[in-house]
Amino acid sequence: MAYIRKRGDSYQIRVSCGMDDKGDQVERTMSWKPDPRMSERQAEKEVQKIALEFEEKCRNTWNSSTMKFKTLAEKWFEEYGEMNLRHTSLERMKQLRERVYPVFGHIAVGKINTFQIQSFINDLSKNGKNFRNGKPLSRKTIVHHLGLISDVFTYAIRMGMVTDNPCSRVVVPKGEAKEKEIYSIEEMGELLRLLETAPLKYRCFFVLAAYSGFRKGELLGLEWKDIDWESGLISVRRTSNYTKATGIYTDTTKTKKSQRTQRLPDTVMSILKALKAEQDEERMRLGNKWVETDRLFVKWNGEPINTRTHDGWFREFCKEHDFKFCTIHSFRHFYASALINANVDVATVSSAMGHSVIGTTTNIYTHVFEEANARAADAITSVLDFSKKEKKEEKSDEPTKIHVVRKVEHIKPSGVLKIKKKKPPKDTPRAGKI
Repeated sequence: MAYIRKRGDSYQIRVSCGMDDKGDQVERTMSWKPDPRMSERQAEKEVQKIALEFEEKCRNTWNSSTMKFKTLAEKWFEEYGEMNLRHTSLERMKQLRERVYPVFGHIAVGKINTFQIQSFINDLSKNGKNFRNGKPLSRKTIVHHLGLISDVFTYAIRMGMVTDNPCSRVVVPKGEAKEKEIYSIEEMGELLRLLETAPLKYRCFFVLAAYSGFRKGELLGLEWKDIDWESGLISVRRTSNYTKATGIYTDTTKTKKSQRTQRLPDTVMSILKALKAEQDEERMRLGNKWVETDRLFVKWNGEPINTRTHDGWFREFCKEHDFKFCTIHSFRHFYASALINANVDVATVSSAMGHSVIGTTTNIYTHVFEEANARAADAITSVLDFSKKEKKEEKSDEPTKIHVVRKVEHIKPSGVLKIKKKKPPKDTPRAGKI
């Protein structure tokens, strides 16, 4: 926005052009002196026109300024990311810099266009950009990279540096859709039987995962005070997470709707009670070596357990029993699929999963809902297919009307049915009257 100030017989026009590489505000100014023959009203109208032209010129010049993408991105992390993103999200975004900065870090923000960003995204999907195995990145990871670049440009627009976000026109390649690997009902039943021989702290974790659908961070964040023993209720109020920078830490839930309460069956409550008793014994045995955190799942001394401990243990457990391995997150997908296949309505499924909006549930489990709807269609078709029923009756040797009662008079009532006499027509004279 241009600011105009009258100074004597001339006007000063000042335009803010955003920030420079050091984060300092950059301003451009100019002076304009009206023709003496102009009236005051004419001069004010003309200076407004000149100010708009000057502002546009400044903006176009600033678009190709010397501020590099890396400098602006770091300011975005400092002024927005650190204050608004959850630790896990912030850590993930910072890791993306390893691929983004070598390509765009040295280029002025105003010089980066849609074509360059599209080429970068295509390169991530085709070539071996995975640092661990040299394979192309997954579509989800590619979307995260585009998201970082887009967030920086949104910040640049807010700071008045650019007027357009080139990421809005970039298309992420579809890639191969990987079907989620989850356990069937039969496989889950067999797994729960195998877990009966596992250490109680691991058995309890995976049984609870199957019966609740809680996220791993939500399970690890559970505390004993979150359990209502009398009602069989358990509440999610926090998460336990890990990043390289901060180690193990406690955080809020993913969304407000992730804070939820679920009822658990008696079988699960019995296992939880057994774990509580075992933990109390260990607390007494260790004495002052025990660290009180009130967590359900802890290390040997009561401290919060590492977020990867259960992953490693479960992989080894499946290998030892020659059993199909699925990730811990697959227990959550199993839970949702089980609810959908049991004809639980989508709103209830969404609430149980802790999704912020129902659309998230339908998007993730589209295939499962489609299968459930197909079964519902088959069921109603079977019920309402009268043509098959008629053909079946025609082929039968039994009388087709055997179950149809035409005349009540033929049934001898035994105090249950009463036969009403027919009333004579109104124009028929009754007996005894002329």
